[in-house]
Amino acid sequence: MTRFARRRGAAFFFLVSVGLVAAAANTPKPRRHAAPTYEVYAIRYATIPGFRVSGLIAGADTSRRLDIAMMVWLLKGSDGRRLLVDAGFHRDDFVQRWHPTPFATPSEAVARAGVKSEDITDVIISHVHWDHLDGIDLFPKARLWIQREEFDYYLDSAGTVKNRAIDAGDAKLLAQAAREGRVMLVDGDAKEIIPGITVYTGGKHTFASQFATVHTASGTVVVASDNMYLYENLARHVPIAQTLDSASNLRAQARMVTLASDPRLIVPGHDPDVFIRFPTPGNGVARIQ
Repeated sequence: MTRFARRRGAAFFFLVSVGLVAAAANTPKPRRHAAPTYEVYAIRYATIPGFRVSGLIAGADTSRRLDIAMMVWLLKGSDGRRLLVDAGFHRDDFVQRWHPTPFATPSEAVARAGVKSEDITDVIISHVHWDHLDGIDLFPKARLWIQREEFDYYLDSAGTVKNRAIDAGDAKLLAQAAREGRVMLVDGDAKEIIPGITVYTGGKHTFASQFATVHTASGTVVVASDNMYLYENLARHVPIAQTLDSASNLRAQARMVTLASDPRLIVPGHDPDVFIRFPTPGNGVARIQ
């Protein structure tokens, strides 16, 4: 090949390369869909009067009592999705044992926020205790999100109880939902299970309890559920009284502070003060913003 031919070939290769780069630069890039935003509501469906604070705050004075709020948390997505964190309880034996007053079923309480039970698409189960799991049958169309380790530790696929922290009737309900294909088992920490919603482990209220962060117009909200019972846990840096690992629980609470856009957006599991700090729209419904 002559020197001229080589030069002409190199020039042609350069022009083609430039053209390819220019074409690539001008090719429209696929749009990334932004995660939906959510409105977060704490919904109070019952009150248990005179509860021992020492059952909530490690080392609290055993004479202290508090009328604790029984809550579920509604997440209204801009994409039309309607989710709950936890499902509350409604079975008569629990009502007779704990004498909540006032009391409405969680589905009746959610209706106060304008959402029908059949419109709930998903329920994130923070842990297997009766007051957070028992109401899953009230939301028959919802997928149920629970940590795989939590499920496997407390029950088997037939609904047989493996640890008494789960109620036998609730274990049967959860196993039946699994057979229906509605149980979504989450494998571990920091998993975005739905766009804009991520779950985290480490609170150790139960074997693999989880809490959730939610993307809202006001920033990131943390729904702690029972991984933090009261605002007092966070304010005093005190673990919850009912935990399998106090040090892990404190680490989880500290992590919540880093995850939330503002500490005031961390929502505890049973604190009636939620409805004082966030008084609107009212009637047992508090928008967290």
